[in-house]
Amino acid sequence: SLHRFCVENATVPVIVGGIGVCHLYADDTCDPERALAVIENAKCSRPSVCNSLDTLLVHARIAPDFLPRVADRLAARGVCFQAEPRALALLSGRDDVAPAGPDDFDTEWMGLTLGLKVVDGLDDAIAHIQAHGDHSDGILTETAAHAERFVREIDSAAVFVNASTRFNDGGQFGLGAEVAISTQNLHARGPMGLRELTTYKWVAEGDYHIRG
Repeated sequence: SLHRFCVENATVPVIVGGIGVCHLYADDTCDPERALAVIENAKCSRPSVCNSLDTLLVHARIAPDFLPRVADRLAARGVCFQAEPRALALLSGRDDVAPAGPDDFDTEWMGLTLGLKVVDGLDDAIAHIQAHGDHSDGILTETAAHAERFVREIDSAAVFVNASTRFNDGGQFGLGAEVAISTQNLHARGPMGLRELTTYKWVAEGDYHIRG
């Protein structure tokens, strides 16, 4: 609400940063063991920051085996889960899994809660992220064509292939001191360092030139 108030009432340009739902999509061709490590890092390394994982999307073909492994591994770190019906059915009987509410996939958890959703493939994953994301979104896959399409179609401040969302950070990207992460399209986008807080002007020096 404070961000919205500033944007609506400021008399100078405002850059809004640090707000957004972060996703990872586990493709059916991902390396399960390595994907688990990335998911754990994205969710658990610093769960209160803006680039921590909020929603995990899992391909339906691997979900019956992969989702219970995700739940076991992250539950050991204190994570609880909000799951849509297909994911919930694969994790029945667990007291750390609850049905996802209508607003859960638009919630930036900022803590040890993770949304879970089973999708039918890349089309579904992209559609979900386009509807709910714009901050830090990634794909875990061994298929180059899937990675290329994901990068091309996901219009987020930072897009990752086989990497944790936690890398969306000015220091990690070599910007030095970071001010914020902007999810706007213009002028600053993604991690913001000192350069992104400055502007420029054109200076033309002539020898009494005139324009024809």
